[in-house]
Amino acid sequence: MFQSLEWRNEKLSYLAVKICLAVDITLSLKAFRLFFNHEQIRTMSRVKRRTTHPPYWHVLKNNQRTDEKISSDNLRFVQEVIQDKYKNKSPIKGSDLDIEKTEWDPKTKRSGVIARNIGVQHMWEKDGKKVICTVLHVLDNHVIRYVPPEEYAKSVIGAKMFKNRKPLGCLVVGAEASNPERFTRQYCSLFDEVGLLPKKRLARFIVTPNAALPPCTPLTAGHFVIGQAVDVYGKTIDYGFQGVVKRWGFKGGPASHGTTKFHRRGGTIGTGRDKARVWPGQKMPGHMGSERRFNRGLKIVRINMKYNIIYVKGTVPGPTNSIVQIFDTALPRRKFTEAPPHPTYFPPEDGTLPQEDIWDSSLHVFGSPSISV
Repeated sequence: MFQSLEWRNEKLSYLAVKICLAVDITLSLKAFRLFFNHEQIRTMSRVKRRTTHPPYWHVLKNNQRTDEKISSDNLRFVQEVIQDKYKNKSPIKGSDLDIEKTEWDPKTKRSGVIARNIGVQHMWEKDGKKVICTVLHVLDNHVIRYVPPEEYAKSVIGAKMFKNRKPLGCLVVGAEASNPERFTRQYCSLFDEVGLLPKKRLARFIVTPNAALPPCTPLTAGHFVIGQAVDVYGKTIDYGFQGVVKRWGFKGGPASHGTTKFHRRGGTIGTGRDKARVWPGQKMPGHMGSERRFNRGLKIVRINMKYNIIYVKGTVPGPTNSIVQIFDTALPRRKFTEAPPHPTYFPPEDGTLPQEDIWDSSLHVFGSPSISV
């Protein structure tokens, strides 16, 4: 009897060791697969809203610098090759484009533009009220590619966007031409069909078929009109990791009377009774800023046609010198009532500007008399 009990104990201990080894091997294999599978790593966090790197499906943009020393003769040869390749490729004027003229209707969605936030400027209305305006510089925007609705609906993003509604087309716009040496061959190949220098910035705008534009079409500040309401899309200021006092506006703890290391802390984050856990969305320290935001319904009060500058009433997301996107507003009560420049604005063929600086009627124009008798 004693021998059978000892044999049973040895067998149970052997089985327990075997099970532990199997569990350890399974966990290690799962950890190994999780570590080397980028798709799982990218979807591990369900609350991660921002990344510091572009998506892995984007074409590699910036060229990797090498430590190899290139002689001056080779550098000169590279510059000559670049000049020969792009010397006959220049932006097409609006009068040279074969654009099908279509009528504008209230359901039309036009393209947007890429601009740079160059600061804030104060202006005054005729009654003396001060208005805070943001100055946006429209860069050298050109249409890179137009994707028809049938083709765009088959893409990954288009399939999610137009899952339960009628698909629309997509217009790819580029801005800020730069030296091709700074970019990779794959990125430069995106602009071969257009015949333009590679652009630093690319943006995608959803448009209706009657607002489609052919490649190489220039987009300027005249794309918008005075008094129009626009939406501005950009990335907010990145403050990094911040505490609850700055991130959420908490009051903090007392300054004295026995307080120790609790001056800027958040306090309790949950209860210990019925719901003994931390609720999702609890305000805690973490990454502040660097969020993509919309500012909708901003009124255009001034347009400088010579320098392609737009003045909008109010503020836009992002710090000074950041890149934003401007397009027609989506607010139902602030949309167009009259036809805008459709599908976009084309300057006269002789190159003259009808009016260099256009102001809203409610603003006081500097240099004009303020008192009339």
